Amino acid sequence: MKAHPGPAPAKERTLSPDPTTVHPLPAHERVVFLKPLVTSPNIDVGDYTYYDDPDGATDFERRNVLYAYGPERLVIGKYCAIASGTTFLMAGAGHPAMGVSTYPFTMFGGRWAEQTLDIVTAMPSRGDTVVGNDVWFGYRATVMPGVRIGNGAIIAAGAMVTADVPPYTIVGGNPARPIRQRFTDADIERLLRASWWDWPADLVTEHARTIMAGTPADIERIAAEHGLGRPL
Repeated sequence: MKAHPGPAPAKERTLSPDPTTVHPLPAHERVVFLKPLVTSPNIDVGDYTYYDDPDGATDFERRNVLYAYGPERLVIGKYCAIASGTTFLMAGAGHPAMGVSTYPFTMFGGRWAEQTLDIVTAMPSRGDTVVGNDVWFGYRATVMPGVRIGNGAIIAAGAMVTADVPPYTIVGGNPARPIRQRFTDADIERLLRASWWDWPADLVTEHARTIMAGTPADIERIAAEHGLGRPL
């Protein structure tokens, strides 16, 4: 009988995935790390944030970030999980609505553009779309331009996010409304101070079980033991 090879050496077991690889699971091309994949200077994605899509995961930048015509940025933090069909609508989706018609005459050029360009350039921007760290987006969630989503939030499947989402809050519906807060205010402060997503990758790997199943107090303790975290 062939002997069991036994557990891997300790150093090998503590290795975290390489955040610079597009396909962190070679047997499952539907899962991609976004940071090494995006090319637009207006899209900034943190380490280990992944997108899961059985049909063209590598097309995220083209299919899931829409109307990115202006200077507004899409910023997504670390360790976010983004399900299939999640869409970020950027500020270029806006139409002028100060007059009778919302038709975008300007985009078709010619005299239409000459007569209306100043109207479009004077439109107020909704600004950057900013997603925190450790945010979970359910299937076919949609995020409107200029929305800010806090750390640890959960966006339910099919949600239409039209307003800012506080940290560690679950939202759902169209328009998305708060369903519940995941932790008490005091525990949310603990988690935000500990900022586990900013820990060195090796420390995250060492304490992955606690990060998944522990308490905010556990995370606070680990951060304090290693001199990590930040003031609020």
